[in-house]
Formats: sequence, C-alpha cells, structure tokens
Amino acid sequence: MHQGLYFEDFEPGAVFHTERKTITEADIVSFVSNYTYCEPLFMDREYIEKETPFKRPIAPALLTVSVADGLSVLSGIIHRTGIALLGMKVDVKGPVFIGDTISVEIEVVSKRETKKKSQGIITWLHRILNQRNEVVIEYTVTRMVKRRAEG
Repeated sequence: MHQGLYFEDFEPGAVFHTERKTITEADIVSFVSNYTYCEPLFMDREYIEKETPFKRPIAPALLTVSVADGLSVLSGIIHRTGIALLGMKVDVKGPVFIGDTISVEIEVVSKRETKKKSQGIITWLHRILNQRNEVVIEYTVTRMVKRRAEG
C-alpha cells in the first residue's frame, strides 16, 4: 500500500471515495456473535418479520460503521500518516440490509494545526452510501495526522 497523505495534503472540501463491500448474512452473524449483539432485532427472523418496520434483517449500525471505516482505511489516504482517532459522531439515516453494497464518500471538513509541528488535526465527514447511492449513515471523524518533516 502506498504512503498516505499528510496533514498539508488535505484541504477542506476535498472528497475521496472508497471501494465497495456487500454486507452478507455471515457478516451480521459474525458481528452479532463475536461482539454480544444478541438482540432479536438482528437474530430472530420471526421477531423481525412481525415486530419491525423493515420485515427483513438489518445490519447493526456499528457493524456498518466498522466496515465503512475499514474501507476508509483501505483507501490508503492515512496509511502510515494517521496517528490517532480523537472523536466520532454517528448519524443513522436508514437501514442496511443483507445484500446491500456500501461505499464511503469522505469529505475533508476542517483542519487545524497543533502546538506540535509533527502533527495536525483533520475532521472528515464520511457518507456511507448503499448501491442506490442513498446515504444510510453519516459519521464525522476527527483524527490526528502526521505532518511532513521539516527540512
């Protein structure tokens, strides 16, 4: 994987796009089982069909965000330049179903320097899109990113 972008390379308004991933039933079962999300909303088909407005299984929002953030990392924009996740705010717009294919549109919202000349802080808005290009989740991420070495 190539070297990621540095603090100086990001400008507010710049937009990046990730690859796509289809959410499978195995993804949901694995996430629910491994991370104790054993909720009828995700596991009980009879409950889902009778008690939810969706009438079919949905992916947990945190699974969707995890997959999306993985796609963001795989895009390479902060490969070897990302230092730390400082904060995240999630806004769920709609469900993600088994078989939906998601991708992420990443927009640079803001950047600010820090006292340390070796790093800066970037805030991005991540829009998770389904295969119909509908925004299903938006999440804002603030990360510390390396600056270029002076000299």
